[in-house]
Amino acid sequence: MKLQVAIDRVSLDAALALAKQLDPIVDIIEFGTSLVKDYGLITLREHPLHLTHAKLLLDLKTNDEGAYEFKQGFTTEADILTAMAASAKATLQQVYDVTQQAGKELLIDLLEVDHTRIQSLLEFDQAIFGLHHAKDTGTGFDAVATTAQFHRDFPQVQRIAVAGGIDLDQAQALAAQGIAETVIVGGKISGASDPVAAAKAFMEAIK
Repeated sequence: MKLQVAIDRVSLDAALALAKQLDPIVDIIEFGTSLVKDYGLITLREHPLHLTHAKLLLDLKTNDEGAYEFKQGFTTEADILTAMAASAKATLQQVYDVTQQAGKELLIDLLEVDHTRIQSLLEFDQAIFGLHHAKDTGTGFDAVATTAQFHRDFPQVQRIAVAGGIDLDQAQALAAQGIAETVIVGGKISGASDPVAAAKAFMEAIK
C-alpha cells in the first residue's frame, strides 16, 4: 500500500519545506485544494520541489474546463491531478485523455456520487478511484467497511485511494485488507507536532 500525505491550509513556504522533509519517506505528496487555490498553478510552477522519491499530486478537483485545467496542471511538476466524478462525462473524458497523453495519472474523486454515476465511469480503467469522506459532514468514516463495500460493488476497479480522517489504526486495517492501493492521510501527519515521525509511523503501519 502507498501512503499519500495531504498538505493543506498552510503557507506556501511551509508546504514546500514540509514536502521536502517528507519526500524521502512517503510515496505521494499532495498539495491540497486550498494550496492550489491560494497560490495558483503559476506560483507552484515557479517554485519547483524537485522531489527525488515521492510523486506530487495537485488536488485540482476539476469540475469543468477539463482539458485546459489538466494541461495547465501538468506544466507543474505534478504527477497526478484530480477531477470530480460529478463532472460532465465529457469533462472526465477530456482529463482522462490529457492524462494518458502526458503519461501521468488521474484520480477521480467520488465525493457524493451514487452507484449509477460510478458505473458510468468504469471505462476509465487506468484512473485511480478516490473514496472520499467529506470533511464538512462532521461525521465519522469507516474506511475499511466503505472500501470493502466498494470492492464488492465494483470489483473491476483496480486502483482505489481512500481519504477521510484516516488514523494509524485505520491505515493498518486498510493495509491488512489488501484492497486499496493508496491511503491518504492529512492532519494526522501534516498537522502533527513532528510530521516526519508521524509519517514514519504510518509507513510502518501499512507495511
